[in-house]
Amino acid sequence: MGSHRRLAPSGFDRGALALCVLSTAAALGAVPAQAAPGADTRAEVDRLYEEAEKATQAYDKADEHAGRLRREVRDTQDHIARQQQRVNELREQLGSLAGAQYRSGGIDPAVALLFSADPDDYLDKASMLDRIGARQAGRLRELRSVLRELAQERAEAAGTLAELERSRKAVAAHKRTVERKLARARQLINALPAGERAAYDRASRGSRADLPEPAGAAAPGGRAAAALAAARSALGRPYVWGANGPSGFDCSGLMQWAYAHAGIHLPRTSQEQRFAGRQVPLSQARPGDLVVYRSDASHVAMYAGNGQVIHAPYPGAPVRYDPVGMMPVSSVTRP
Repeated sequence: MGSHRRLAPSGFDRGALALCVLSTAAALGAVPAQAAPGADTRAEVDRLYEEAEKATQAYDKADEHAGRLRREVRDTQDHIARQQQRVNELREQLGSLAGAQYRSGGIDPAVALLFSADPDDYLDKASMLDRIGARQAGRLRELRSVLRELAQERAEAAGTLAELERSRKAVAAHKRTVERKLARARQLINALPAGERAAYDRASRGSRADLPEPAGAAAPGGRAAAALAAARSALGRPYVWGANGPSGFDCSGLMQWAYAHAGIHLPRTSQEQRFAGRQVPLSQARPGDLVVYRSDASHVAMYAGNGQVIHAPYPGAPVRYDPVGMMPVSSVTRP
């Protein structure tokens, strides 16, 4: 999702597509004599979308962390169950060995030998008891070791569960932030005059007909080509914050999903994706490269060639092409 603070290329219907007239004019170094009706509202919507996108990236990171913790807890619980089963088995074995020892003779060996009717038989039994004693000692050492490991794993699991609960709370807090900002943005859009609201909605849903598909802009490498093909296949699918496909995407979710089709695992957030490869100058960008926007790296798109990117812009706007200079570029990464 992007706040789409972009310099509109020629051919754009500025009245329909500009979401931030004042900020665009400021970027050009000039303030218009008269702001268009609703410009302040659209500027505020633009700001809310940008803040919601930052909160979305925080949500994605917290949600990914919670997922990792859930897997760790599940794996630890499985191992603890196996360890407990081993403890039970060792205790049963020790009980069996103790029973065998008792049945084979629990009196002083010298007295038993003195009264034995068959000394040879007694010596055989004594030898067996020595072996039982050694096995019993070995089982006891193993039991103590397993019990120590079990106690340590249970303590670690308790710590992981506490961390998971903190992560769940962070996820919920970021979710509330995103939803609050998006609801406020929708309120402002709905408050626009009917004509401006209709123009805004058409612009958001539009296919950007003035940006034809960059034909012939083939990605140089096999994996980049596969990622670009996957991103193109998602054109028209809706922006869904916190989603990474296949039916909907946020900006970093689209990049992660597209590169997964190329056999490359990207981190979940745009901030992490910024460092998921080699950084190159924008002038050397090639199809498949990740274009990261804003100084805080809160938005990401995929370079498609011919000065265009594919991205999931913002709520209400589908995955689409936009000019690479739609907002300030902070870096370009080649996975």
